[in-house]
Amino acid sequence: MKAFNTYKNLFFIGIGGIGMSALARFFNSKNFRVYGYDKTESDLTSQLQNEGISIQFHEAISAELESELQPEQTLVVYTPAVNVNSDIFQYFKNGDFQILKRAVVLGKITENLPTLAVAGTHGKTTTSAILAHILKENGIKLTAFCGGILQNYDTNFISDGEEVVVIEADEFDRSFLQLHPSAAVITSLDADHLDIYGDDQTMRSAFQEFINLVPNSHLFKQKALQIEGKSIAVGEQAEFYIENIKVENGHYVFDFVSKEHHLKNIKFDLPGKHNLFNAAAALTLAIDFKPELAQDFAKALSSFKGVKRRFNYILKTEDLVVIDDYAHHPSEISAVHQAVSEMHPNKTQIVIFQPHLFSRTRDFADDFATSLASFDEVNLLEIYPARELPIDGINAAFLLKKINNSNKKVIEKKEIKQIIDTSQNAVVVLLGAGDIGVEAHKISKYFNETV
Repeated sequence: MKAFNTYKNLFFIGIGGIGMSALARFFNSKNFRVYGYDKTESDLTSQLQNEGISIQFHEAISAELESELQPEQTLVVYTPAVNVNSDIFQYFKNGDFQILKRAVVLGKITENLPTLAVAGTHGKTTTSAILAHILKENGIKLTAFCGGILQNYDTNFISDGEEVVVIEADEFDRSFLQLHPSAAVITSLDADHLDIYGDDQTMRSAFQEFINLVPNSHLFKQKALQIEGKSIAVGEQAEFYIENIKVENGHYVFDFVSKEHHLKNIKFDLPGKHNLFNAAAALTLAIDFKPELAQDFAKALSSFKGVKRRFNYILKTEDLVVIDDYAHHPSEISAVHQAVSEMHPNKTQIVIFQPHLFSRTRDFADDFATSLASFDEVNLLEIYPARELPIDGINAAFLLKKINNSNKKVIEKKEIKQIIDTSQNAVVVLLGAGDIGVEAHKISKYFNETV
């Protein structure tokens, strides 16, 4: 592979994706000419355009752009979610361009830099965002590629310097095996992405390959996981753990304990026990990197505002609470339910869930049914297909039948607003990784305009 500095241009196929956009921002910050394609316009593509990145929403390459993008001067980057039979991919393939997966490019960037990686089937985005925030708040010159928009900075990319890199180690398509981590944490290891791996054991084997990439003394993991690494826990003793947990004025207060440190009365605003673990994991990695700043890292947790679509409050009044969350796996849905129950114990819990992928819905149907049945009312949107073709018999009605809850139905997107408007003394939770996020954005705008 040629060095990046031999190219003048980069073209990103699928530039509107959260991971791809962060990578595009990285090269834009390095003064490359950055171009991209995506199927649909979004707030994120608009932001990229405002930052000087040229984006098109049709697959045909214009004559003008063709003259600018010479093969020897242009690197093409794509995400595994892109259809390699699409016209735009085939244009670059047949034109003899260098084409690389996003993961390969990320791996090359991190190859010679100190890299703190966050891996796991859940919690990667929030943990890496917390880590980036507490490092940045303490003046560490970092580059961070995050899988969500950090509320503190309204971006998924931080470019303060290269003292250290913070990155999500994504297991999808085995992307994390391209990385060169100096230290890493494994947050969770539930079966997922079986459309890629086939079975749970194959996925776990890929995680073991990732673990083998990490220096053993700088490898950390959730205590319950039966893998290598120093243990992290919430509410029980481990090598690094959180104890004395209290809820005060809507935020957590806790102590963080390790062999070397006992940090007391740490404040943290994100609800849910899963987010306490995410905070512990981020704090552990930060302290491993700069132990002398342990107290300062702990203090910085109190100013972390969260990640968009991770337990975001769209509305919060006495009569009605509306929350938007990216949860798309049964374990994530259960974590959201726990957080809602803890923070809003006396309200009816209404879920509006958009299943993501036909294969995931099929493979985890019983687990989805169990986690969703915990809510008082269940509303299902049709399955968001993403990269998949339909699977016969797998749809929202298939999942609905399995849910042991008498108050359940399949709905259309146009019904979401009515469900929210007619809810009294309730928490309405919008969940899913598909375009339900667009609907949540519409609801947010609606409330902002009417309040």
